[in-house]
Amino acid sequence: MTIPYRRILTVGLSAALLFVTAVSGDAAPASVSSTTTDPQRDFDWEIGTWRSSVRVLADPLSESPDEWLRFSGTSTVRPLSEGRANVVELAVSGPAGSIDALNLRLYEPQAQRWSLTFVNMRDGLLTPAVYGGFHDGVGEFYGDDRLGDRPIKVRFLITRVSQDEARFEQAFSADGGATWETNWVVVDRRVRH
Repeated sequence: MTIPYRRILTVGLSAALLFVTAVSGDAAPASVSSTTTDPQRDFDWEIGTWRSSVRVLADPLSESPDEWLRFSGTSTVRPLSEGRANVVELAVSGPAGSIDALNLRLYEPQAQRWSLTFVNMRDGLLTPAVYGGFHDGVGEFYGDDRLGDRPIKVRFLITRVSQDEARFEQAFSADGGATWETNWVVVDRRVRH
């Protein structure tokens, strides 16, 4: 999978970047529902290496015209602690630069939810986590953060399109979640060895 790479990079951009689900049209793709009933296993399907196509909004939540930057490369998902955690390593590049990032996912059994925390390898900083889980085949994760000096809400969605394709979408809200602006879109396709 690709990592829900929230605010992972600032490749010469004025804003932090996020990991978002790619949309290849106006219609929402049908999702493949998980075959597991144990929420601790929600990400098991994603273990492995993926070819990642990334689109990033250059200046989220601004009055500027939408400018999308494109990157491609790989993401690798590895299990940790007998499935109670996993880590995603993202390495993509494009005309605007490169993104090297990690996403650490931890399962909280008491709350029966996952936390997703992103790391920008360029500056080594952690972002505030987003929290949630999978319902009806779609992962939904929410959290609070800052964009510059203003507080924002963050939404991260994961849709498993098929056994070999997944989509990730990140969006910001500056109005408490009334409206959302997608700023990071990723389509992952499994690499078969």
